[in-house]
Amino acid sequence: MKRKYYKFVNTLFVVVPMTLVMAFVALLRNHGLTPGWVSLFFKAWSVMLPVAYLAAFLIIPRAKKLTDRFNWKE
Repeated sequence: MKRKYYKFVNTLFVVVPMTLVMAFVALLRNHGLTPGWVSLFFKAWSVMLPVAYLAAFLIIPRAKKLTDRFNWKE
């Protein structure tokens, strides 16, 4: 795979597990493990994943700029 796709794949590997955990916690909190919870989980996750993926590309560069402002010691 070409190096230019690195940031897209790397972001995907971060976003997928995070959204899975977040969707599951939200489902448990709002509905519990009631009948049909699997369907509700995948509905929530299918909305959450693209939103989080796009948001990551907006947030990560800004977070890096903010972090670079700190005086880091070796």
